[in-house]
Amino acid sequence: MKTLLTIAWRNIWRHPARSGVLLAAIVAGLWAGVVTVGIINGLLQQRIDYMIESEITHAQIHHPEFLAEGYSWLHIPHHDEIINWLENDSRVVNYTSRTITDGMLQSPVKTSGVRIRGIDAETERQTTTFHENLIEGEYLDSDVPSAIIIGAELAAEHNMETGNRVVLTFEDINNELTSGSFHIVGIFRSASVEYDRRNVFVRSDEFIELLGDQPVFHEIGIMLGHEEQAGEVTADLNSRFAGITAQTWRQLSPELSMLVELGGVMVIIITMIIMAALAFGILNTMLMALFERMREIGMLISIGMSKIRVFSTIMFESVMLTLTGTVAGFVLAWGTIRYLSGSGLNLEMFADGAAQLGWDHVIYPELTPGEYVIILSVVILITLMASVYPAIKGIRINPLEAAKNT
Repeated sequence: MKTLLTIAWRNIWRHPARSGVLLAAIVAGLWAGVVTVGIINGLLQQRIDYMIESEITHAQIHHPEFLAEGYSWLHIPHHDEIINWLENDSRVVNYTSRTITDGMLQSPVKTSGVRIRGIDAETERQTTTFHENLIEGEYLDSDVPSAIIIGAELAAEHNMETGNRVVLTFEDINNELTSGSFHIVGIFRSASVEYDRRNVFVRSDEFIELLGDQPVFHEIGIMLGHEEQAGEVTADLNSRFAGITAQTWRQLSPELSMLVELGGVMVIIITMIIMAALAFGILNTMLMALFERMREIGMLISIGMSKIRVFSTIMFESVMLTLTGTVAGFVLAWGTIRYLSGSGLNLEMFADGAAQLGWDHVIYPELTPGEYVIILSVVILITLMASVYPAIKGIRINPLEAAKNT
């Protein structure tokens, strides 16, 4: 085995220029592919983390019909009992209760349909990172009565700023229209322009006073110690309390769950595309090397070298050449991803378009050790497939004909 490996390595560098060009192509191709996968992973993971940490949380509790209907009278039953259970469950890190309904926001400029979210400023801050989206003014822990914070996009459409007043109109729990005047104390900007245009935030206690004569909560957001616990926690809640629906973030947002699955698929697809292109280079290089050494291979066969050894030598040449380029490409890609994961890849020129889709324009690439293993496995598989034809052609060489044609 050692002798075959030595022969294969020396054969590779008989023509340094040719092998060097192929090696450079492998390094460049894998570097580009791995970094691209890292950027896609970072983009997807940032979106998932942002949605979980700033809005969805790991799990939520609603009235079974609330998400479909959205009416204010579809509030969570046994709210206090559920809160007491969450307080005593070690898997739960933080939670927050929200009062939510759809309504209209009126200003001197126009009227817009919005989702009114009544939150507790303290528990919301402990549970989510939404408060970090504030770009102007104060959060809802302000001393201003009847405070409201609105999105930057909505503020621009209504030509409103902090200190101005708006009127919210909505249905209370008795199915009657009611209105309230609110003072804008802050303006936020999230990763999604549409979210900024569609949502406003008020204090839940002030909102509840307008909705009815009893505390009503339509959503409980729960952050857990580990995301993997979401399934068992929601199952426990659904079995313990009647008249509610507890769901994980994957159930609440199937598109985010799809992004998780997409990341793993993209690793394989991108690597296969790049290696399929490089496979033609490997095939061409090995065939050229084979034709140049036909007399030599024929002589080795004639003096007793088995066809298995000939086959193995040619395969070793391909694998060793590819793995050398793969290691160099991995090292270069790892360094690039490590650098960009700290500084971020700023695609500011696409910021407006990304915001429309709810994506951040600063990307922090990441790649797990498992994904490096997947890429390496795909590289080896395709290299072996590209090397089989030259190796088969090598063992079919007739020593006498090879000597005549040389």
